[in-house]
Amino acid sequence: QVQLVESGGGLVQAGGSLRLSCEASGRTISYYAMGWFRQGPGKEREFVASTDWIGLSTDYADSVKGRFTISRDTAKNTLYLQMNNLKPEDTAVYYCAADVHTITVVHEAEEYDYWGQGTQVTVSS
Repeated sequence: QVQLVESGGGLVQAGGSLRLSCEASGRTISYYAMGWFRQGPGKEREFVASTDWIGLSTDYADSVKGRFTISRDTAKNTLYLQMNNLKPEDTAVYYCAADVHTITVVHEAEEYDYWGQGTQVTVSS
């Protein structure tokens, strides 16, 4: 079992920055693909970013490329999402997820095995 707990969400003005954290417990996530997803009000959950097991390969949704950065700290068993130049359309609940069956980047939500409870990000205009 892997428990994931997100933190770092909040209210920020457009153009601002936030860093989300996803702390894992119960098992090391060092050998797993990890991802961030989000679900805005009235919208379906969507892919945001993913990283392979070592953090060398990453991928992003087109809507966040150049603004968001996914990273991981093996020693802290933690996943991060640095979000810069935030826009009102980034408002959503952000979830981290772990895929324990692969080490490569994963885009599909249904492939992930464990999910956090989510953290709210609200960007005001």
